[in-house]
Amino acid sequence: MAAGRQDQLKLGAFLYPTGHHVAAWRHPQAQADAGVNFGHYKQLAQTAERGKFDLLFMADSVGTRGAPSEQESLSRTATRYVAQFEPISLLSGLAAVTEHVGLVATASTTYNEPYHIARKFASLDHISGGRAAWNLVTSSNAEEAHNFGRDSHVAHADRYARAREFAQVVTGLWDTWEDDAFSRDKEAGQFYDPDKQHLLNHRGKHFSVRGPLNVARPPQGHPVVVQAGSSEAGKALAAESAEVIFTAQLTLADAQEFYGDVKDRLGSFGRHRDSLKIMPGIFPVVGRTESEAREKFDLLQSLVHPAVGLQLLAGMAGGVDLSQFPLDGPVPQDIPETEGSKSRQSLLLGLARRENLTIRQLYLRVAGARGHWQIVGTPAQIADEIEERFHGQGADGFNVMPPFMPGGLDDVVELLIPELQRRGLFRKEYEGRTLRENLGLQRPVHPATRSRQAAA
Repeated sequence: MAAGRQDQLKLGAFLYPTGHHVAAWRHPQAQADAGVNFGHYKQLAQTAERGKFDLLFMADSVGTRGAPSEQESLSRTATRYVAQFEPISLLSGLAAVTEHVGLVATASTTYNEPYHIARKFASLDHISGGRAAWNLVTSSNAEEAHNFGRDSHVAHADRYARAREFAQVVTGLWDTWEDDAFSRDKEAGQFYDPDKQHLLNHRGKHFSVRGPLNVARPPQGHPVVVQAGSSEAGKALAAESAEVIFTAQLTLADAQEFYGDVKDRLGSFGRHRDSLKIMPGIFPVVGRTESEAREKFDLLQSLVHPAVGLQLLAGMAGGVDLSQFPLDGPVPQDIPETEGSKSRQSLLLGLARRENLTIRQLYLRVAGARGHWQIVGTPAQIADEIEERFHGQGADGFNVMPPFMPGGLDDVVELLIPELQRRGLFRKEYEGRTLRENLGLQRPVHPATRSRQAAA
């Protein structure tokens, strides 16, 4: 272990149904119906737990990506949230067939209500014995608006203002009950101590929520809060409320800049630098030899249909239609700013201009990792780069995005993780029972308990 950093990597397994490559569902070994196949997810979850992953990460959208007019391209891909489980329901099932791995579900603050989210994640934390986490996001998919009585998407700034208040309400509801509020004393005839119930009585710009939450305080105190996003608003939200941040940087320099920026913001919220784990996405294609890894990647690239590639770019660039331009011509310079994911559009266009890519080259460049860090190589080659970013203060760990499922995850567990363990970079056994314990995060003390301790 290099001097100056004595901790170990944290690893998430980002379980996109058939895999993260945009053509993964066409791979000969892919489970084509993965999105609605519980047996498939059970296998993946147990594989990840065998590899000692900290957590399973589930993305979500409450609407398909792409407008109804784009059905030709949408019908050729399995990566647009067309046919897959609602994640909290899925993770509740996976909690019963795993024992240690954390369970992270994405739930948007844009088209949900705080009470629903607080209740669902508190329930998942109880079901799993303290392994739940909420990936707090705002909706970047404009198509979701049409499923919730809106003709247009909520503006980016408004989404984040709502998200900040949303997070405050959810965490407040998780503190409705003190840890020992429920005595369930049959002899005395008292189910709970009314003095240990605390109504939230929140009134703000976006929400009015009295409480109480009708679920006991979660085993972790609060389920772990994850945040995904790299825009200025996203970084501010993460520094204020997140304990894990899922982000995307392509270069070591960019990763170091992001890492330092977010960690430096924590002090203004009275937080320690270790209270937030930064876990960028990584798309590893692992082979026993470099040529084997390249063959695996080239097979996936050969399966990308041009219509799918263009739709991928449109989704990442805020709905911009590039089909009117020559595929082998340059990416236009004057793409308008989006109300979708600003950080992802900026990353995409920066990549195209930095490497002088054509439209076809750009969609092939992001067809696998979709803007995240992509490495094709042997376990030693990939471990070298992971080690450099970890010790170079570019990450506390990584959210691993297997190229196809289940084979891509099998490669990571069977080939890459043993190399990371050999170097002392990753655990050989779980440290604790809860996700907080394994991530090295403190359990939140109930505010009433903290007040009594301060008074004493």
